[in-house]
Amino acid sequence: MVILGAGFGGLEAARALARAPVEITLVDRQNHHLFQPLLYQVATAALSPGDIAWPVRTVFRRQRNLTVVMAEATGVDTAARVVRAGDGLAIPYDALLLATGATHSYFGHDEWAPVAPGLKTIEDATDIRRRLLLAFERAEVTADEAERRRLLTFVVVGAGPTGVELAGAMVELARHAMPREFRRIDPAMARVVLIEAGPRVLPSFPEELAAVAHGSLERMGVQVLTNTRVTHCGPDGVECGAERIGASTIVWAAGVVASPAGAWINAERDRQGRIPVGPDLTVPGHPDIFAVGDLVTAKDGSGRPVPGTAPGAKQMGRYVGRVLAARAAGRPAPAPFSYRHHGDLATIGRRSAVVELGKIRLTGFVGWVFWCVAHIWYLVGFRSRVVVSFEWLWSYLTFQRGARLITGREPRGGNATPVPGQVRAESRQQEPERALGPA
Repeated sequence: MVILGAGFGGLEAARALARAPVEITLVDRQNHHLFQPLLYQVATAALSPGDIAWPVRTVFRRQRNLTVVMAEATGVDTAARVVRAGDGLAIPYDALLLATGATHSYFGHDEWAPVAPGLKTIEDATDIRRRLLLAFERAEVTADEAERRRLLTFVVVGAGPTGVELAGAMVELARHAMPREFRRIDPAMARVVLIEAGPRVLPSFPEELAAVAHGSLERMGVQVLTNTRVTHCGPDGVECGAERIGASTIVWAAGVVASPAGAWINAERDRQGRIPVGPDLTVPGHPDIFAVGDLVTAKDGSGRPVPGTAPGAKQMGRYVGRVLAARAAGRPAPAPFSYRHHGDLATIGRRSAVVELGKIRLTGFVGWVFWCVAHIWYLVGFRSRVVVSFEWLWSYLTFQRGARLITGREPRGGNATPVPGQVRAESRQQEPERALGPA
């Protein structure tokens, strides 16, 4: 069994196979599992990266049937049943799970990426944090009032859960964490603009909860622009048709596109690059290849679409583990995958959140407490639960944020922020392919 991706789906599948007579190779280009729902708190200096990420080898240190390989998958040879990865690795498989997730979609404008980073990795989060904090530092020393207003304007594009949570956290960072720390500027005067092309924020939530979230954002001081489409992003701000908003920091939360894994196996894909999968989560035409998470478009046994959320990926990964455990033991396959919806949650800021649990709706402080408990419960590891709980309690009582570090070197000759992971391409001889089997 080869699993590509150490996200929620990949981890759950591996755990479900812990006692099965299966040899597992887990491949990921990073050495850590990331709890993405709290990534925005790293970007806004509420948490440190180590609070929401765990080394994959540590997670599986006691699972003897699993080998971790840190490498970037580059393709799949379905005829030979081999996964190709960086440095000439060739990893054979009997069964393959694609759990490679998704990345940012700029709807055909990939040139916006350097000035409007998305939020999918720790590198993204620390880059956004750097941009935010540098904006306040530069506003403190500039003598140009117009430039100061631009530096203290922050734009979030996309009003889904990530965009709403980011906008609220930015306001809290400026108004609660930085008072009396600057002498020439008032951080509370920072302007946060949330732009949504659709008619309302949180489009996947019930309309009444979306209205509550909209009102909470505006009371906090976020400027919410709905029915507004961004037509250009540049170093000086964004354009929405004829309207221009000068801003120093732009964060993209408007869309995602699946990883290229579907192209590796020549699978059918939709406009977002997602693979339609069968009732047992196998790729049509490939009974030995499964796909889960943001990479797929799936329906459960009742015909309901499975949302691209952490609970959906976890349930799909767990189901694939059960299918493969049954195969390995010679037992009948389990019933078709059925998704159990646990609800939708989004926090707007301090003491405010919206929660939908079927017919139960929670808002305000009660919703915020439920949101906190739910996210702490899903964290990996007892230490992380204790640390994050303490950090949130300390922040709630003192309004302080302990992760306000500006890291990364400023490029010479300008103040542009480099794109994370951007390196100069250098030619090198291709290394011969090396075979790697499960340990």
